[in-house]
Amino acid sequence: MGSLDYDILSMIFVTLDHFDIVHCSSVCKSWYDCIHTSNLLKMKYCKRVHSSASSSLRTSLRISLKELAMEQHRLSLQSDSVDICQWNGHSARVDQCRMKMGLLLTGVGDKMHDPRLIRLKFHYRLPRIWSLKSYKCLEEYPIPDMVPLADFDFDESKVVGLVGTRICIWRRHGKRSIFPLHEDTVTSGLCMRYIDPEAVVGCGDGTARVFDMYSKKCSRIIRMHGGPVTCLALTDDQLILSGSSLGSIKVAGLSSDQRVASLRSTDSSGIRSLCFNPCSSLVFAGSTSGYLHCWDLRTMKQLWETRASSNVIYSVQHMHNDTSSLVTGGIDGVLRILNQNTGDLLSSYVISEDAARAASSKNRSSVVEKKPARKLPEDAHLHSIPKHLRPPITCLSVGMKKVVTTHNSKIIRLWKFNN
Repeated sequence: MGSLDYDILSMIFVTLDHFDIVHCSSVCKSWYDCIHTSNLLKMKYCKRVHSSASSSLRTSLRISLKELAMEQHRLSLQSDSVDICQWNGHSARVDQCRMKMGLLLTGVGDKMHDPRLIRLKFHYRLPRIWSLKSYKCLEEYPIPDMVPLADFDFDESKVVGLVGTRICIWRRHGKRSIFPLHEDTVTSGLCMRYIDPEAVVGCGDGTARVFDMYSKKCSRIIRMHGGPVTCLALTDDQLILSGSSLGSIKVAGLSSDQRVASLRSTDSSGIRSLCFNPCSSLVFAGSTSGYLHCWDLRTMKQLWETRASSNVIYSVQHMHNDTSSLVTGGIDGVLRILNQNTGDLLSSYVISEDAARAASSKNRSSVVEKKPARKLPEDAHLHSIPKHLRPPITCLSVGMKKVVTTHNSKIIRLWKFNN
């Protein structure tokens, strides 16, 4: 490859689509420099985003590729062609998932308080990381003393879990570190989010406790609500967003012990799910009565509110950098796509009854079953759709043209949205 000069490489790269171009730019420095300085590539990709050739040459190729990718992602989430790949991820019921960098983290929580979980063997309760290409389990992490796993998240170097009254840090391919949340009270943690070096735990007594993950000390206890903190979100500018079973969302500073503001709505039901989009500064929340809410964090004002479901919305998520599409799932088992800016329903999906395309493939760790999904018409009546085709969605995570869901069963589902 080193014998190919700049012009020949540019002619090769211009034949690729923008996803392959991004992959090629990560191979080596010489390819990166060629891709990001080639006028031939700028003419091809920037013209597809911007109206005039003169402006396209001044536009960063990186920005144009990002805008093209987000547009393809947005359009794919409204596709009529959706395939589901599913496999048994654990021997117990899986109710949580996180997806990043082509990897999937799943875990067996205890939010349903199922006494049968106590009788499971130790290794069945381990959080597991999966490859979304091969569906193989790559890593698993031990939970101490058979304590329930309440919440978790991960990055390229570690997995952080809220385990009973302790925070557990598993180093990827390394050692485990455990420390208690607090010594003066028995209040358990219900949810957790972290931004290095601090982890924030929402507790049953209405407080948010801030911990330094390296000194293993609690630095602040912030009184957020009069009832249990059910969900959390953190912003890059040091703000904590917390939802409560009492139906309110509070905003506090990560570096102080005082609440900053409240986000108010006309719906008084409990807040069950929460997420924040740093690109648009919008906050999204799902309630126990099926309402979705959106606020602008810059003005602390509500932008829209819509009844997306007739019952609990367990999970609200969007892909990083995407400011157009919002994905939700809840107790009715329908995967819904909404417009982030208006709350309008764009598309909704359930598992298809058509078994003709269903197939199974085996790998070393599991059997992967493939089946189609069904896009619902706008006037669809859920009572006419069998419940086995729409099992409750307890958690979901969104990636490029794909969504992973868990259903409080052994099965993990990967929804692939085709162009």
